[in-house]
Amino acid sequence: MRFMLMHRVQQDDPASWQPTPELIERMNAFVEKLTADGVMLGAEGVQQTGAVVRRRGAAIRSIDGPFAEAKEVVGGFLLISAADLGAATAVAEEYITCFVGVEEMSVEVRQVAEFEDIEPFLNN
Repeated sequence: MRFMLMHRVQQDDPASWQPTPELIERMNAFVEKLTADGVMLGAEGVQQTGAVVRRRGAAIRSIDGPFAEAKEVVGGFLLISAADLGAATAVAEEYITCFVGVEEMSVEVRQVAEFEDIEPFLNN
């Protein structure tokens, strides 16, 4: 199964957006370990600014970031292969330890919906 691990950080915490050499070193070692274990499918960080496109009824509105409505924003993600949610959560628990110096953050673990998961809805 595939899982996306999205790390969320405080939008206004400089430590969340200015990686130290130590963080980069820990993250590289973690990615190398996951790759060697056959778990890593992809990983990226994201920039602090961006946009939100929101739909309410027929109205579509775009808002440039930073995202004033949110304190915690996505800072990056991993795409991994894991046997189940428990195994993916264990990876997330190790992943979060890479971020020494970031005082408040979370890692959301979500299973990726595969074609087989949505196929029953195609025949309705």
